[in-house]
Amino acid sequence: MLAALACLPIASPAGNGYEAHPEAIRFADEMAQAHGLAAGDILATLGRIERNDRVIRLISPPSRPGVRSWARYRSRFIEPVRIEGGVAFWHTHADTLRRASDRYGVPESVIVAIIGVETIYGRHTGHFVAAEALATLAFDYPPRAELFRRELENLFLLARDSGRDPLSYEGSYAGALGFPQFLPSSIRNYAVDFDGDGRIDLENSPVDAIGSVAHYLAEHGWVAGAPVAVRAHIEDTTRAQALVDRGIEPSVPADALALYQVLPLGEVPDNALMTLVDLETPGAATEYWLGFRNFYVITRYNRSSFYAMAVFALSEALRTAQTETTVAGAQGR
Repeated sequence: MLAALACLPIASPAGNGYEAHPEAIRFADEMAQAHGLAAGDILATLGRIERNDRVIRLISPPSRPGVRSWARYRSRFIEPVRIEGGVAFWHTHADTLRRASDRYGVPESVIVAIIGVETIYGRHTGHFVAAEALATLAFDYPPRAELFRRELENLFLLARDSGRDPLSYEGSYAGALGFPQFLPSSIRNYAVDFDGDGRIDLENSPVDAIGSVAHYLAEHGWVAGAPVAVRAHIEDTTRAQALVDRGIEPSVPADALALYQVLPLGEVPDNALMTLVDLETPGAATEYWLGFRNFYVITRYNRSSFYAMAVFALSEALRTAQTETTVAGAQGR
């Protein structure tokens, strides 16, 4: 009973902002001690926002979780709007994408795919006040309070460093911002001024977004010129499950594949470590893929094998569509 009560949200005083919330007061004191920001200024800002129950509803796990379906998930991202929009985005920012790829070693198609999956190339970046969303989750959502308290801290620091009102940022219900949906800590640690205008702006500058996505992946270990994933054929699913159970970080050497009756349907680099990924769809055969280090790096952006495979699949579709568009353009001259 006590454990259950501990997970219940702590209600903010009715009709008031967060300035009187005990956790907000503690947060303001910690910000003052750690970063020299005035606790009164922090509380004054928090007093201008209230708990947003919609944020809690959106982030809470469903009471009746649905069945995972790779086919359904894939169809959300590998579809005409994102492919056609991605080709147009690639054409518009071709020079920037080439420069980012050259500097950070990340393929242009992967950079475009991540921005496409996240926001359809900046079309849907979210309209929640980021400080309100993060404060709600930091102070009134105990299951993930530590994470969002840290992000709220970074939002205040980002606002200080940028000379902005902390309440001026808008993003997703989880506080992610701009074209690439970076959390405030990621902006502070990985975002770059790629357009050279003296400031980082992921909300309005696709050039900064492109450079920042490439830099993020490079900093998390992207291997230039290395593959992402190859399809695999499984002879014995029971035996192969042992490899799936090793987790998402690559740990399976190539010489172990035959032992577990796993056949790569593509080239596997010598000495590569892999992870075996099972992409399940109810009523259909499970897809199996071997993910390499770069697949794992994509999961550092969003820690989901479905997400990483959607990014990879969209990047491949974009690369094919971009090539076809280029060839058609050349033939039409």
